[in-house]
Amino acid sequence: MTTRTQPWQGIHVATALAFNDDGSVDHASFGDHVAWLAENGCDGVCPNGSLGEYQTLTAEERAKVVETAVAASPEGFTVMPGVAAYGADESRRWAEQARDAGAASVLALPPNTFKADDDTVVAHYREVAKAGLPVVAYNNPYDTKVDLVPSLLARLHEEGLIVAVKEFTGDVRRAYEIAELAPELDLLVGSDDVLLELGLAGAVGWIAGYPNAIPQSTVELYKLATSGVAEDIMAALPIYRDLHPLLRWDSKPEFVQSIKLSMDLAGRKGGACRQPRLPLPAELAARITADTRAVLAKGYK
Repeated sequence: MTTRTQPWQGIHVATALAFNDDGSVDHASFGDHVAWLAENGCDGVCPNGSLGEYQTLTAEERAKVVETAVAASPEGFTVMPGVAAYGADESRRWAEQARDAGAASVLALPPNTFKADDDTVVAHYREVAKAGLPVVAYNNPYDTKVDLVPSLLARLHEEGLIVAVKEFTGDVRRAYEIAELAPELDLLVGSDDVLLELGLAGAVGWIAGYPNAIPQSTVELYKLATSGVAEDIMAALPIYRDLHPLLRWDSKPEFVQSIKLSMDLAGRKGGACRQPRLPLPAELAARITADTRAVLAKGYK
């Protein structure tokens, strides 16, 4: 397994965010959750991502989430906040806030209000990089309509603007082209349901959803999938098959509600989402409940 030598490597959990009954952010519960993830073998957290419902937070809430994550993190456990925003200036300001709060790196989407061309994307990352923290690019063309194709990632890396990419397209073939065009750019698994495939392809990190509910088992799976040892890959396969009915929900539109439901069933505080996300339809909730209980019944935790 590749040794974690940089703060953006290893398993960073895209943390779900709990709310109080009145809809306010439950910062105490969130801090406890960060500490619990550290205790259970994860390497860091990514607060203020989509799983953390950052789009629904006020500026004050969003800043405090980062501060809470940093305060709850033990030594060596790193925080990589999401800094997505409609404008490059705002993304830079969130990167500066993350820096000042003690974060080790940031996770940055490209412009997400229109289909930006390559020059616009590069200008955006130049602005975010001014904050001085290592920048991990987040490629999610489904939501942003901007695809950070391997050639564009290579351009961003060559200019020194990004250190890694969270690859969320699900197209595992990209890993090899990225390695050819930008061999020093770190590849991070971006969706849970391609963990094994991208681990085999050389990923050195995972920005993960389902460790929110079952951290120990997913940490074990990550270590096996990225070791480069044939025996470990064979050991990973049955675990991957067992967990895949849950892992695939990380790349579905209902991923926030799904992971929060699995957290509730595993004894963690997932709870309700803020609007516009609504509760899961009964049939879908029943399916995720059954899949989660099946995984827990096999001893995964």
